[in-house]
Amino acid sequence: MPNKIPAPFTVALVQAGSILFDTPRTLEKLSELSATAKAAGAKLAVFPEAFIGGYPKGEQFGTTLGRRTAEGRDLFRTYFDSAIEVPSPETEVIGNAARENELFLVVGVIERSGGTLYCTALFFGPDGQLLGKHRKLLPTALERVIWGQGDGSTLTVLDTPLGKLGAVICWENYMPLLRTAMYAKGIQLYCTPTVDDRDSWISSMRHIACEGRCFVLSACQYLPAAQPNEPPLIRGGTCLVSPFGDLLIAPRYGSEEVLTADIDLNEITRGKFDLDVVGHYARPEIFQLHVNEAPLNTVH
Repeated sequence: MPNKIPAPFTVALVQAGSILFDTPRTLEKLSELSATAKAAGAKLAVFPEAFIGGYPKGEQFGTTLGRRTAEGRDLFRTYFDSAIEVPSPETEVIGNAARENELFLVVGVIERSGGTLYCTALFFGPDGQLLGKHRKLLPTALERVIWGQGDGSTLTVLDTPLGKLGAVICWENYMPLLRTAMYAKGIQLYCTPTVDDRDSWISSMRHIACEGRCFVLSACQYLPAAQPNEPPLIRGGTCLVSPFGDLLIAPRYGSEEVLTADIDLNEITRGKFDLDVVGHYARPEIFQLHVNEAPLNTVH
């Protein structure tokens, strides 16, 4: 029997910013935005990178080469307190939003584990259950001062009634071998929570959708400036791309929005007719990728 493909369904991409250093209010905002997604008929809603816990763009945390300041350490403490553990009462709030609105949710969070923070994407089912997570493998540039590195144990692709669902966070998408690992897992709903608001990001999302023959759901924060008459700290640029690289939701800038569109997974099969980069368009006798998915623990 052929695999059953769900009928076309609606997805929602949330372009919104955190309330920095105020996680309870940001969780309330997530619940409100989830209700907006449900009202639009969505079955899946994707939130941006670091939506819970925040992305403090422009902060240096008192760091220069070889030095850290007391003020920077105190700012990190404030940021650390805004992060959430997984699982926790905060993840229960997110799960409640998923259940009340009958949504699959993909949410970017700052995860606190021991004394380390991770940039993480969490997956929730419409029954409110936490289904899994993905930790960003390699924070970019100064992000490495405040976030630790994930490992191969959270290269999560979930087999859901909507399709195979996974997430690759922000500049992880510039790691070709990571993309290949996700394609090999059969990812169909390729979510990219991000804060990258540059024009070049859209070109990358279109390339990945075409390369992987998957739907790319890119949700970017919109974070206004702290002072009036200044450009936003993060201007948005949320988009949805088809397996042929077509923009189903063109990038939007300059405001908070919940953007929706209908997708049809049959487009993936039509696309793989002539391009399956881990199947008939691969050359395994020449190129092979070995992926270590074991948890990497410091102490055994």
